[in-house]
Amino acid sequence: MKTIFITGASTGLGKAAAQLFQKNGWRVIATMRNPEAAADLSSLENVTVLPLDVTNPEQIKSTVHRALDLGNIDVVYNNAGYGLIGPLEALTDDQIVKQLNTNLLGVIRVTQAFIPYFREKQNGLFISTTSIGGLIAFPLGSTYHATKWALEGWSESLAFELNKFGIDIKTVSPGGIKTDFVSRSLDSASSPAYEEMTNALFSKMDGMMDAASTPEQIAEVVYEAATDGKKQLRYVAGEDARALYAQRVELGDEAFREQFGKQFI
Repeated sequence: MKTIFITGASTGLGKAAAQLFQKNGWRVIATMRNPEAAADLSSLENVTVLPLDVTNPEQIKSTVHRALDLGNIDVVYNNAGYGLIGPLEALTDDQIVKQLNTNLLGVIRVTQAFIPYFREKQNGLFISTTSIGGLIAFPLGSTYHATKWALEGWSESLAFELNKFGIDIKTVSPGGIKTDFVSRSLDSASSPAYEEMTNALFSKMDGMMDAASTPEQIAEVVYEAATDGKKQLRYVAGEDARALYAQRVELGDEAFREQFGKQFI
């Protein structure tokens, strides 16, 4: 029986992935900040729920140690994250640091904690949830995009570094997902100087959610990445994300950026 370790598994995509892997016969180690919120997951056969705040380096080390004590792990799925929207000049330093700690440093530290284990057994797979926002950029998301674009570059470099040890690296880049992300996992800041752009952005986001995928649909892409045996690095997930990314590739970076930006300015 194969085992997957998942961060940010309490709700949304992380929870859907945990349920899908369990349904398909995997052992699942589902981690989250508040394990008491996951009674439905912990009641499933072969699912273990552990506490993990990915902004806490010491807890990362202790939780990874506990997970490895449970037995073999085949896949680590870095999914924990949240969004931050607002003009850069309006963001507080606490908001910026929290965004970097959660979306970027959390992934790096969890991955780093597992590398010696995978390297010694000459086998393993890391999958990270990035975003279509790691391949294209929207206005007013500079710090969020900084983390997601960083994860894409980090993953590409790390693949060169670890493939020689039998360790694979993959990213899953979803578009919109129909969850309570906006109310639960979206932080924001505002400034009157950017009000017109902010209104245009949220109006566009409302429309885009009509084409958004369900968490279960994106979880299927995660499962594909975990099981297809390919050396493929990037999996663009969701019809909306695939359409946007295809448009960027077809038009080229600058033409796409000019055309896309006209919707907000």
